[in-house]
Amino acid sequence: MKLKLEKFDRFFLITVLLLVVGGLLVFISASLGTLAKNETLFYSILKSQLLFGLGAGLIGMYIAAKVPYKFWRKNALYIFIGSLLLTLLVFIPSLGWSHGGASRWVDFGFVSFQPAEILKFGFVIYFAAWLSFVKEKVQTFKYGIMPFGIMLIVIATILLNQPDTKNFILITITGLCMLFVSGAPWKQLLGILMLSLVLFTSLIFINPYLQKRVSTFINSDQDVQGASYQVRQSMIAIGSGGIFGRGYGQSIQKFSYLPEAHGDSIFAVLGEELGFMGTVSVIILYLLFVLRGLRISNNSPDLFSRLLVMGIVILIGAQSFMHIASIIGLFPLTGVPLPFMSHGGTSLMVYLGAVGIVLHISKFQVKNNRN
Repeated sequence: MKLKLEKFDRFFLITVLLLVVGGLLVFISASLGTLAKNETLFYSILKSQLLFGLGAGLIGMYIAAKVPYKFWRKNALYIFIGSLLLTLLVFIPSLGWSHGGASRWVDFGFVSFQPAEILKFGFVIYFAAWLSFVKEKVQTFKYGIMPFGIMLIVIATILLNQPDTKNFILITITGLCMLFVSGAPWKQLLGILMLSLVLFTSLIFINPYLQKRVSTFINSDQDVQGASYQVRQSMIAIGSGGIFGRGYGQSIQKFSYLPEAHGDSIFAVLGEELGFMGTVSVIILYLLFVLRGLRISNNSPDLFSRLLVMGIVILIGAQSFMHIASIIGLFPLTGVPLPFMSHGGTSLMVYLGAVGIVLHISKFQVKNNRN
């Protein structure tokens, strides 16, 4: 085994840039529906995406690509605790604000953001540091499943009270994948997976909102003007796009029918305007992002860097395919944004910063008989 310092992975960077540039074009087109209704809101959304999201994100990506990856391991606990405290701010009346019945945003006056986006990556950084610290001890209940369960309980207490089920699901999926790679026993993984399924089932039974999401997923013909409305309109948009789409900027659904066309429904706008070929091209880009990221993870110099890259890639990849699957009716509608494309300055900035970390680690390649 030989460690070799190379230039950052250009293939991975080009894939991300294609997603960002393509996402920006789709976002601008999808936002035209907002422009037709509220010009002031349109320019506010555009400013947030370009300056706070793309601008700050590219700067963050450049800086993160320069920061030694061991910095994240050294400060992992502080980053995780800081992200938890930031997320708790949503419950302070003078700082937190609500939208659509959910309290997920913090407003400092000069800037507002969604701290759960930071929490997701704070968790990945800390859990990678923890697993690399305990190493083989992860096979024991005390150092593997139990710490993960405690972290999930703390995170669930904060996120599910917002409520923010989708990000809790993403954190759970990512954590299980990291445990699997680090060598946790199958029996323990199956145990916590079953426990998670019981928890999610319980949430569905006690939460009328989640009940509607699941029931409309099973039968989209019920409540067509209510809980099923967004999925049905998304399917109409994608279906009307055909093979090659109506053409860029030519979506009809984004003006009067699709809720949050520039956010939760952006993949539907993409399908309507660019058709089957456009959606498949985007899905391929996300697949390349995940596969190339996992290759970088596999060639990383130590356990921490390997788990950190894998956690980042799985988190972004899982969110991407959760969004796409929910829009085309293969998964209950979650409202999760599409990474690099949907409106959300906080998420775009954090995603690009995380990409910078992956790019930095990609410079340290381990060459062995497997590669």
